[in-house]
Amino acid sequence: MLSKAQAIYDELVALRRDIHMYPELGFEEHRTAERVASRLRALGLRVETGVGITGVVGHLGEGGPIVALRADMDALPITEENDVPYVSRHPGVMHACGHDAHTAMLLGAAHLLADLWADPLTRTPGSVRFLFQPSEEKSDKEGKSGAVRMVEDGAMDGVDAVFGQHVYSELEAGKIEVSAGYSSAASDGFYVTITGRGSHGAYPHKGNDPLFMLVPVLSAIHGIVSRHIDPVEPAVITVGTIHGGAAPNVIPQSVELSGTIRSYDRKVRQELFRELETALGVVPALGGDYDLFIKEGCAANYNDTELVDLIRRVGQNLLGPEGAGPKRHRGMGAEDFGFLSQQARGAMFSLGTLMDDEMPRRGHTPTFDINEQALPVGAAVLAEVALRYLEKSDL
Repeated sequence: MLSKAQAIYDELVALRRDIHMYPELGFEEHRTAERVASRLRALGLRVETGVGITGVVGHLGEGGPIVALRADMDALPITEENDVPYVSRHPGVMHACGHDAHTAMLLGAAHLLADLWADPLTRTPGSVRFLFQPSEEKSDKEGKSGAVRMVEDGAMDGVDAVFGQHVYSELEAGKIEVSAGYSSAASDGFYVTITGRGSHGAYPHKGNDPLFMLVPVLSAIHGIVSRHIDPVEPAVITVGTIHGGAAPNVIPQSVELSGTIRSYDRKVRQELFRELETALGVVPALGGDYDLFIKEGCAANYNDTELVDLIRRVGQNLLGPEGAGPKRHRGMGAEDFGFLSQQARGAMFSLGTLMDDEMPRRGHTPTFDINEQALPVGAAVLAEVALRYLEKSDL
């Protein structure tokens, strides 16, 4: 499978660069979706468009079991600073997280598997569903990301297992990492308004300063994880913004703050919500009032043990014993793949795309880029995992 993927290297690079040059934000991936649908039809797949608003689903084979492969298609509101021929043609929009590569590699996997299905002697019972998902990076006005919208439109109906991958710019190009258990965190936002009573800065006793109330609130929030959550349970609360006041000699009427909450375990997630409410209890004690809004975001993704074992075996067979190993660095980043893995057993692996130059290429930065030598590897692993899952569907 890897040699077949390497034979379509030029195709993979051309697909990735075309998508990179014309990035589109979440739920606006019209050109990208058209390119994807056109390519899938050319490969002979049955195609659905407009799934999850701007998503595309390709169907290969008939009946069950059904294995799904997923790629996200959206870009970020970032101005690219790379000096490359395929630099973004859309000012202020950039594929700074590798979704262009994800899309190209999944199209590559579709090419590889379509070639197998074209020959009755190599065709495997069951079917593969290719999920080209919109808007992983943001939610719509109803707070729903592309994965949620795809699920609502039936993209996961009947699916027995779902696989995904994500580029990793700090891992050697062409290697993969995957571990069982949580691979990405639940991500929730919180928004707080603390209200006091404004007054002249020279006469603080005639008002009730919300900035004064903010100080113990911040201490209480930053003490939640260290003093109220089990130390062995991963959890993070970060205050990211504080806005209050407009003049140095005026005590404002209110102050606003917002931040992010990250967790793996569902019980810990709910406990963090409760403790945040408790931390704000100091405000009424000081004579003020507050409003708290928690916006629930991505679900945590849990990698199924048997599916992880399958990915690792495939990786080692294709890449050698050192080519696939456990994930060395766990973090609290979020990925809405977790909504898909709630519908069926799932697993997501990391694909190394470390560049040969010395410039940092971290995700969500203006200089992000990938080593395109990894593209055939990603396509081959996805295709081989799907094929072996169908052949061993009792997993």
